[in-house]
Amino acid sequence: MPGTCAEGIWRALGERGALRELYRDSGSRVRVDLTRARELMLEVDARCSLGVALGVCVQISSALPALLDAGSGEVARAVAESALRGEAVVALAATDDAAAGSDLTALGTSVRIDGDRVVVDGGKRWITNATRADHFLVLARHRPGEHFTSFTTVLVPANAPGVSTEAATTRLFDGSGIGSVRLDQVRLDAAHLVGRPGQGLARFAHGMIAERLVGGAWAAALLRRVLVETYRHLAGARRGGAPLWDDEVVRRRFARCVLVQRRLDALCRTAEDAAHAMVVKASAAEAVDEVLAECAALRGAEAFGTGGLHELRAAAAMWGVAGGTTDTMLGGIAAHTRQLLEPLP
Repeated sequence: MPGTCAEGIWRALGERGALRELYRDSGSRVRVDLTRARELMLEVDARCSLGVALGVCVQISSALPALLDAGSGEVARAVAESALRGEAVVALAATDDAAAGSDLTALGTSVRIDGDRVVVDGGKRWITNATRADHFLVLARHRPGEHFTSFTTVLVPANAPGVSTEAATTRLFDGSGIGSVRLDQVRLDAAHLVGRPGQGLARFAHGMIAERLVGGAWAAALLRRVLVETYRHLAGARRGGAPLWDDEVVRRRFARCVLVQRRLDALCRTAEDAAHAMVVKASAAEAVDEVLAECAALRGAEAFGTGGLHELRAAAAMWGVAGGTTDTMLGGIAAHTRQLLEPLP
């Protein structure tokens, strides 16, 4: 695997078959093998930048499963095959210019279906892999209203007339290709529809389950790596002639971080449905914030250096936003209280 290089990672993963082995057919849907996905994210996190790992996480957990589904259509499955070989990058384009990130039913991007032709118009923002994508998996509205059947998914080639992209203005997430996508009256054959009209939001919601679970496992892997690095620092740094690790207060503060990481890791290994995916997502956001803050404090001044833990903390705040804010997750957890606490008296 090519270190932090974003350009070569897909070909490297495709050539060794690491992408193809992530998926299993379960009837009408293709599911992500969460054990294999956890192993892959552990490897990617260890060898690549956070931005590159973000790009991998979104494509393998959300975009590719949607394209591989039996009902997705021949064009979608052909693109998926190309992606599995490491020859194409597919960006999930859901977050909309016209709506808050978590309010997808208010999105303004539209798809007009006219017989064997479709026209896509609108804009997407903060899209991972946007600036390097070969195709965009676009969530769009095909009729007015907020009902879940009002939305459809379209596979839009990045080189189609009317498609333009712009990199996001941020110093974070190097290698992620995050940016905005403009879709200006993009005309396509109806074969680019992914599934039947009206299935888009349900398809997106299903993908979010896997993305939240894989993202949680990635968070646990990242925290483990940071804890190993911090332990080595504490064992080697000296204060008053003795290693910092000999300080009982330091050891207890560090142990608390280990406890948080191990809880998250255990949680990720037992969750698979939508309700538990929200628990994982919210737990990952809190764990990342708590552990990185404490480890940065334990590392002292070096945490402020270029590439230090405070930079990582800023980027890792995405766990509380991307794929649904923590407040949104808590609302969903509350709605699933009876399921999560079963059996209730």
